[in-house]
Amino acid sequence: LGSGFYLAMHDLEIRGAGEVLGDNQSGNMMEVGFQLYNDMLNEAVRSLKAGKEPDLLSPFAATTEINLHAPALLPDAYCGDVQVRLSLYKRLATAEKNEQIDSMLEEITDRFGKLPAQGQTLFDTHRLRVLAKPYGVSKIDAAPSIININFRKDPPIDPMRVIDLVQKNRNIKLVGNEKLRVEKALSSPQDRAQAVREVLRLLGQPTRVD
Repeated sequence: LGSGFYLAMHDLEIRGAGEVLGDNQSGNMMEVGFQLYNDMLNEAVRSLKAGKEPDLLSPFAATTEINLHAPALLPDAYCGDVQVRLSLYKRLATAEKNEQIDSMLEEITDRFGKLPAQGQTLFDTHRLRVLAKPYGVSKIDAAPSIININFRKDPPIDPMRVIDLVQKNRNIKLVGNEKLRVEKALSSPQDRAQAVREVLRLLGQPTRVD
């Protein structure tokens, strides 16, 4: 998978998934981040298998970054085999459906027991990624007091649902044309993830499939 993948995993082990997507990167991850690096690898493999030239720009349009501002990893004390952890991280990062994530959660808890808090945040991160992508979300930054949800240009969302959401919820604001801001104190990363899920639910179903 290349040195960049292992450097990213090292970062993940130390700082959590949010920081891997942050500013302080090293090696091949410096320019793209963990999730996008995996997207680029997957896109290249799919294209080569189809006999096509890989278009490595396409993942830039599709990736959804999630930062719950909490460690998101499988601790060494929970899963001591680094190779197993790397394999699990990659499978989570490439999951495209909640059913895949549910299956992984069942597999991991059967093997290692109940998830610790960091592991729960890891799974919440990937559940949000899968949920948010069809809405055209490019980034979710969920801090303890403010949650920012960034959308790509022309997301598949009914504008009237956005207006209704903002008018009925004083703590939710439209910032520019492509960002929703939720101003609410939520100390738990699970509560912040739930708040994002609720916002997306109130926006209704995506108006199209990109």
